[in-house]
Amino acid sequence: MSPHEIGLYASAAVVVGVGLRALVLAGPANAAGAGGVPAGGGGPGEVLAVVREGLARRPWVTLGLFAVMAVMAVVQYLAPSVIGDLARQPDALSDGQWWRAVTALLVQSSGIGQIAFNLPALLVIGAVAEAVLGRWRTLAVFLVGGVSAHVVSLAGWSTRGGGDSVAICALLGALAVSCLLGATAPPRPFKNIWYLLLVPAAGTLLCLMQNNHGVGLVAGCLLGLALVPRGSRPPTGSAAPRSRPA
Repeated sequence: MSPHEIGLYASAAVVVGVGLRALVLAGPANAAGAGGVPAGGGGPGEVLAVVREGLARRPWVTLGLFAVMAVMAVVQYLAPSVIGDLARQPDALSDGQWWRAVTALLVQSSGIGQIAFNLPALLVIGAVAEAVLGRWRTLAVFLVGGVSAHVVSLAGWSTRGGGDSVAICALLGALAVSCLLGATAPPRPFKNIWYLLLVPAAGTLLCLMQNNHGVGLVAGCLLGLALVPRGSRPPTGSAAPRSRPA
């Protein structure tokens, strides 16, 4: 296995492993695990609980994005030429086809495997992100992070392809930062959540490897720094009032 492959797989492991923990820490049902044990381990039960609570809050932006991606998955299956029409293509920027940086989010150029992974990931991460960040911040992170990754790819990193996994990475980066900034409840000391710094670290490593998922992660972290209100903690528990997403 080459150093490049080692770095790629290590970064993927960090993003998945730490990402699951970030979902539990940031999620609206993260106060405690079963039997009063503090949550944050990222186990399947904990992840399912925060996702269920996030979906119960009607994350309309996430559901809308999921619906669009699901429809496009059917469209590209019925008319495969759509992938070539919308995905990244060599020399697209020089030809004035800048819009491909946006439309590349709509098609999954690697086929059924990419669809099977990205659609559930969008629903899971998006539902938690929307519960923490609010509707329009979630949409902004998804679009800005995703488009930025595709722009960099079109500029030379990877001129062919498409998919929304880069935008999903941006949401994950913003969630990690929201935890580190104390924008989730209950507050946790830095010594207990320091490992969330591995998310921007993995993003930086992927950027050095010219992998566009790194751009999504780093962009999401930077957007999190800009958009997440410092010290604002969402209410938890059924008795707490629910603020309307911004």
